[in-house]
Parts: sequence; C-alpha cells; structure tokens
Amino acid sequence: MEPRSLRARLPVGTLATDAVAAVIAEASTLVRVPVTAVDAEAVTMAYTSERWFRRDGEAEIGFAPLSGFFRTRDGWVRTHANYPHHERALRDVLGLTGAAPGANDLDRARARLSALSTRDAVGIITRAGGLCVEVRHEDPVADGRLRASPLATVLRVADGPIATTAVDASSPLRGVRVLDLTRVIAGPVATRTLALLGADVLRIDPPRMPEIAAQHLDTGHGKRSAVLDLDAADDRRRFDGLLTGADVVVLGYRPEALSRLGLDPRALCARHPSVIVARLSAWGREGGRGFDSLVQAASGIAWIESRDRITPGALPAQALDHTAGYALAAGVIAARRRRLEVGGSWLVETSLRRVAAELLGMTRDRAGQLAEPADPSRYLQRFVVDGHDIVTAGSAVAYAGAPTRFTPPEPWGSADPVWLPR
Repeated sequence: MEPRSLRARLPVGTLATDAVAAVIAEASTLVRVPVTAVDAEAVTMAYTSERWFRRDGEAEIGFAPLSGFFRTRDGWVRTHANYPHHERALRDVLGLTGAAPGANDLDRARARLSALSTRDAVGIITRAGGLCVEVRHEDPVADGRLRASPLATVLRVADGPIATTAVDASSPLRGVRVLDLTRVIAGPVATRTLALLGADVLRIDPPRMPEIAAQHLDTGHGKRSAVLDLDAADDRRRFDGLLTGADVVVLGYRPEALSRLGLDPRALCARHPSVIVARLSAWGREGGRGFDSLVQAASGIAWIESRDRITPGALPAQALDHTAGYALAAGVIAARRRRLEVGGSWLVETSLRRVAAELLGMTRDRAGQLAEPADPSRYLQRFVVDGHDIVTAGSAVAYAGAPTRFTPPEPWGSADPVWLPR
C-alpha cells in the first residue's frame, strides 16, 4: 500500500500545515473571527486524498505505468503519461505505438531510454508533445532567488470600484463568481477551497480534453463543470459572457496557451475592472508544461528523497500541487478582502517550482513529518454521484463558524455554462 502519511526527508508536513494555515488565516481575517489551530490529521488526509478516494469501493487514482523514473545513458529522467495525449506521444517516441499496452512496455521503454543521453531523451520526448525532465540536484542559488518573492504574490494591477458585498462566516464568498480554467490537482484544489467558502465555481474545459474522472471527483467538491470549445464562435461568445460576469478567474494553462486565447492575466485585469485573476503554473511565467512529479524531479527533491542514493525518489504525496492550490486560494481570499477595502483589479500568482523552493529552504528535521491519522474515518466524506458511491477525504480548512463539510462533486462536463443567480 502506498503511504498515507506525510513522512519524508524534507519537512513536507510543515509545508502542508503552513499552506492550510494560510487559508484559515485569510478566511478568518475576512470574516473577523479568531484564527484557529490547524488539524494536522485533516491536513494529512487532504494531501493524500487520492489514496483515500473510492468509487463503488474501488481505488482508481494512481500513476500510469509509463509515468516514472527511467535511467538514461548518463543520468535519469522522469516522465509523465497520465493523460492519454501525453501517453500517446511518449509511446510514439519509444516505439510502443501499434502494440497493445502490456507488461513488456516498461522493459521496452527502459531499453530505449537507457540508450539515449539525458539531453536527447528530454529533447526527443518534449518535441513530440510528451513530458520528460532531467532528474537534477537542488540548486540553492536558484531556490534563494525564488524565495525572495512571497509563496503567492498578490498585486493590485488596475483601478476599479470598491465591492460592497456583505461577508458571513458560514459562507464568506457567497455571491462571488469564480471562473475555473484549471486542470489536474493544484488549480482544482484552489477552486474547491473557494467553493467550500461559498463561491459559485464554474469550471470550463475544452471538449477534446476530458479530465481523468476519478481525479475530477476527488477535487471537484461544490463546483459545477461545463464544456466549451473556445475555437468555436458561439462557444467563445458564451465564454466571453461568463468572463464579463466573473469576479474571479483562475488560470492553470501555459502562458502561450492563455495568450492565444486572449486570456493573458494582466490583459484580463485591464479589460474587466475589479476582477481578481489568479494564475497557477508549473515553472513560473516563462515555463512550459509540467506536473508535480516533474517539478520534484527537476528541482532536486527527487534526489533528496532517494532511499538508496542511487535511484531517485518522491515525496509521499503530490505536495507541491496541494500547497500551490492552498496558496492560490489564500491569495484570492486576501485579494477579495483588499477589493472590499480599496477596490481595484488584482493579480494572484504562484507556481509549483516556487513551492518546491519553499520546501527546499525549510529546516530538515523530524518535526516536519506527519503520521497517518489514527482514525481516518473521521475525515472521510461519502456521496452518491451519478449513481456511484464516492468516498473522498474531507476538508482541512476550519475556523469559527466555517463550513465543515464539502458538498458533492458533480460529473465532468455535466453543467450548463451559465452563472447561478446571486
């Protein structure tokens, strides 16, 4: 069984509790109640949520067979093939196309990559549309530069009227419309947190890129999910109407993809006075595609977490993803409070690489470890979704008067792309 704790050489437990504490602090400040202590067991459950997820009693979330570490002629690489289009690209490059997936795929992949230099492996796979990074050692200088800025930056970037919405502790973001353009884990964790606090969260996806069903349900609590093709004129008009009515826009796509769609964060702030734009990326403003596991590998975490100093290792959870999600949510809540005070458009930004730098800069001791909860059932929630029995981890965010339970997730693409009445 995979670990359900946050025990590692790096203080991932401290990183996790600090991230959830930031959300609690911002929400408590917004509703003017005392800040409460973090429940470390709830945090552990939330960060390892994929280990607890069940649909009709079956576990469904995990890494695909071709997602992993591979030795090259002169080093190691990490691949990511959980999504079908990335798996196809990787299979094409490795000469696995045309053969049914089978047990010998890994052997063939290992043989192919072991004959290549690390540089060639990364280049060939990346150019083909696959995902692959070199497993590197940590770079304290680069990490120090990243830590010079906050974990999530919150900047006022344009003028706008002061919001006048009343705030209630039980639903502090009631009436706030959040347009969710994120995928995978980090962005959905951020918008799930905003939904918990009362926001109307509408996730929009392109029809040709369905989300992994179990992953969507694990991070989709309280949100609605709709499909729009932004390259189709009618869908684009509907989307632009949603943008006009949004209070918060959360972006999780690559910079060049956002620019192509006219969704550059600062341009959005300029066109829509008083909007809060929250942007999440893997590597920062200039980076390309990336996932938690790839950032762990490229930032030096994988070598630190190696069990034998020969084979790279990994954190016991997708902790960069979850931390980035909570950091982004905390930044949005802070921006919302400032908008109520001084108005304006706000830009909130973080990245998985920035989170990695935070973790790598923390004191490395046993105080940063969290054990599996003694009674996990206390922290689980059960739902019936589309006729299926769903079990997920519950919320780790709590303060005086806060909502304590998630509302059910909805199936991917099941909602109309419209805002609910305020």
